[in-house]
Amino acid sequence: MKTGSEILAVLEYMEKEKGIPRGSMIQTIADAIRAAALKSINAGYDVRVEINPKTGHLQAWSVLEVVESVSDPQAQIHISKAKDFDSQVDIGDVVEREIDPALLGRIAAQGARQAIVQGIRHFEREKLYDDFKNSIGDIVSGIVRRQEAGNIYVEIGKAEAILPYRERIPGEEYGAGDRVCCFLLKIDQTQYGPELVLSRSHSRFVRRLLELEVAEIADGTVEIYNMAREPGYRTKIAVRSRDPKVDAVGSCVGARGIRIRNIVKELGGEKIDIIRYSDDPVEFLQEAIHPAIARNIRVDEDNRQINFEVGEEDLAVAIGKRGLNARLTSRLMNWKLDIKKAESEKEKNLNKKIQQATAGLNNIPGIDGDLAQRLVACGFTDIDVFDDVTPADLQDAGFSAEESQFVLENIKNFRNSQ
Repeated sequence: MKTGSEILAVLEYMEKEKGIPRGSMIQTIADAIRAAALKSINAGYDVRVEINPKTGHLQAWSVLEVVESVSDPQAQIHISKAKDFDSQVDIGDVVEREIDPALLGRIAAQGARQAIVQGIRHFEREKLYDDFKNSIGDIVSGIVRRQEAGNIYVEIGKAEAILPYRERIPGEEYGAGDRVCCFLLKIDQTQYGPELVLSRSHSRFVRRLLELEVAEIADGTVEIYNMAREPGYRTKIAVRSRDPKVDAVGSCVGARGIRIRNIVKELGGEKIDIIRYSDDPVEFLQEAIHPAIARNIRVDEDNRQINFEVGEEDLAVAIGKRGLNARLTSRLMNWKLDIKKAESEKEKNLNKKIQQATAGLNNIPGIDGDLAQRLVACGFTDIDVFDDVTPADLQDAGFSAEESQFVLENIKNFRNSQ
C-alpha cells in the first residue's frame, strides 16, 4: 500500500503536470481501494477509505452492524463491544472501527495503482476533449513527432493529434521536428479515448486561412459564396462583397498579391483562383473560366446545365489538365458544363463552301443529299468538274461501278435539260 508521502507525490504530479483536480483523483483512488479490499482476503468487510488531500495520509475503517448475537464477525459487532466505540449505540446501528490500511491487503494496493493509472487516462481523455472541443474547425499548429503507415502524429501542446494520409496534401512530406499548420477536423471517440483528427486537404482549411488572412472576410464585409478544391493542385473561390465600396476580389488578393501569396505558400504552391460571384450564371461563368472566353452560351435552367464554346486557343485553359479546371468550375458554380471548341473563321468558310457545293449537286435530279455529300468529300464540288470525269475516276474515288454510271448519266441528263 502506498504511504502518505507517495500518494501526496502522485496527487501533486497529477495536478501540476496533467491538470487533474486533486479532489477528483483522491475520490477515484479511495473508491478503487475500497472496491479492491472487498475482493481481497478480507472479503466480507464493508470498509470506508479516506485520503487527506493535504498530507496524502490514508485512513480506513471497517463498517459493522451492531447486533445482540454475532453470526458474521466481519460484518457485525456485539453491542457490548460497540459501546466501547460509542456509548449511545443501539442494536441495528452501525459503527466504524479504524483499521490499519496494511490490513486491506496486497490486492487493495494493486487496486490503488490501477486506479491511479485508470484515473490518469480517464481525466486525460476528458481534459483532452474539453480543451479542444471548442477548437474544432480552427487552425492549429504543432510539431511532427513520428510517421506510421502514412499517418503523421503531431504534438499540439500536451496533446497528440493525427494527420491521416487521406487528409494530407498530395506530395507533401514531413520529418520529425517539422512544424505543421493544420485544420482541426474532428475529435473521434475511440476505445483508447478521444483522438484529434487533423486535415490539410479539406476545403475548410483554405477557408479558415482566408478568414485569418483577410480582415474583410473575418468581419463579414466580404463573403465566401462557394469553394471547390483539388488539394495540391488548385482551389477556386467565389466571393462577393456586402459593401459596394469594397472590392471582394481585391480584398482577398491584397496589395501586390501579398495576402493570397501567404496562403499559397502555406499550401505548398497550390494555385488559388479568386472569382467574383454573380447571380447571373452567364456572368459567373465568364468570371470562373477567365482568361478563357465563353462563346455561344446556352443556359438550360431546368437541368442546370450550361453549353458553350471556346476558341481553340482557350480550349486547354477552359478544360485544364485532365479536365481539372472544368470540374472545379462546375463544382464552384453548381452547374453542369458542356464545353466545345468553337469553329475558326477558316473552318466556318470551308464548311460553308462544302454546304453550298452539296446543295448544288443535290439539286440535280436523282442525286440525293447523301450521295451529294460523298461527291463533295471526294473533291467533286461543282457540275463543271465532271467535264472530263470517267466512270473509272469515280470508282477510284470509292464509288461502285453502278453508282459511277448513275451519277454521270444524271449529270448528263441535267446538262441536256438546261
